[in-house]
Amino acid sequence: MDEHELMGKMKISKAVAKMAIPSVISSLVTVVYNMADTFFVGQTGDPLQVAAVSLTNPIFILMMAFANMFGMGGSTVLSMALGAKDEKRAKNASAFVTYASLIIGIAFTVILIVFMNPILALFGANAETYEFARGYTFHISYGAPFIIWSAAASFIVRAEGSSREAMIGSMIGTIVNIVLDPIFISVLNQGTAGAAIATTIGNVLASLYYLWYFLRKSHSLSAGWKYFTVRDGILMKTCASGLPTAIFSALMSVSTIILNQLLVVYGNDPVAAIGIVFKANMFITFLQMGLANGVQPMLGYNYGAGNMERFRGVESFTKKCCLITGIASTILYFVFREPIIRLFISDSDVVAYGIHMLAAYMLSGPVIGILFVNMNSMQSVGHTFPATVLSVLRQGVLLIPLLYILRAFFGLNGVILGQSVTDYIAVILSVILWKRIRAGLNAKM
Repeated sequence: MDEHELMGKMKISKAVAKMAIPSVISSLVTVVYNMADTFFVGQTGDPLQVAAVSLTNPIFILMMAFANMFGMGGSTVLSMALGAKDEKRAKNASAFVTYASLIIGIAFTVILIVFMNPILALFGANAETYEFARGYTFHISYGAPFIIWSAAASFIVRAEGSSREAMIGSMIGTIVNIVLDPIFISVLNQGTAGAAIATTIGNVLASLYYLWYFLRKSHSLSAGWKYFTVRDGILMKTCASGLPTAIFSALMSVSTIILNQLLVVYGNDPVAAIGIVFKANMFITFLQMGLANGVQPMLGYNYGAGNMERFRGVESFTKKCCLITGIASTILYFVFREPIIRLFISDSDVVAYGIHMLAAYMLSGPVIGILFVNMNSMQSVGHTFPATVLSVLRQGVLLIPLLYILRAFFGLNGVILGQSVTDYIAVILSVILWKRIRAGLNAKM
């Protein structure tokens, strides 16, 4: 199907379904992919290894910060280029995302290997968890270029309108990781190091699939060096458009480090529990993020084409979908929170902490999708600054001080309530900011 028919003319509910369902599946595949390491490491029955994976999680999140910046920003530039029927600029955008991802990935590899000891100390690794964390970090480090580019490429492929192919790429990495995890972790007795090896191999294969798609199937995308450029606004607009998402992920990494530092005071069991809760709660968050990200190319396309009526229709319909799925998934999680934690580990102390923490984290589940849709809408119309502000507030400026303040008043309970309190504040602010921006757009049109 022609992307112009899909983005600009098809019935909104059908077009949203066609774009969002593969995106949601890709997001849920990402959740399963992120859960896999913690799940299979948890089957060893060793809370220290689970805690080590939790402590090193900020590394992966930081990689995703760059992947999201290049992917989301590049898809915004690409969507607008396709809407304007500028094929050369579309190739420039995709080539920039490819080579920028690889360059940053290589930098990650060097930094992690050279400065591994101080990095792990900063993350909160102690004498009991250090060797487990070190093994995971080493093997994830040389996979960084593939991890970043495969994630960024999925955004670009989806922006072209090929949501199915983007989903396939994500599933390749996930399925390979799930198949190899038990082999490396349990059969070959590699523990946390085995989890990282499986993750790296999965991303290498996903990267090869996307490279094949770029070279053989796509008419709009390119990985050719001749199309790589930082001029004509490619660098600035890609990074600016993707900056809110990148800051969101980068600050998530920082806040995770601080959260682990606050929790390790209470022992390694709470650290292991929060790692499980963080991965489990991703289902609620990424379900709605997948909906929002899936329609982002449609928002960018219709804004670029000047079709604000369709833009508003897509935005409204997506928010309704987010509310319904958010409420349903939160209720489901609340009812089955104990079995969910026990899927990962059977240690009674870790399970007790996990049940309590999961209940606190999912309080914002019903409404968090509104934040993602509003942020994507702002980015699609070129208002990246307010979206950036929201990202900074949710994962840094507001969350980090709240963690310390709530801990001072409520101890451990305050620490685990920090994210939900922050989420509700961010959602309310996003509604106010987007309402003002939309009013300005209506007046302009």
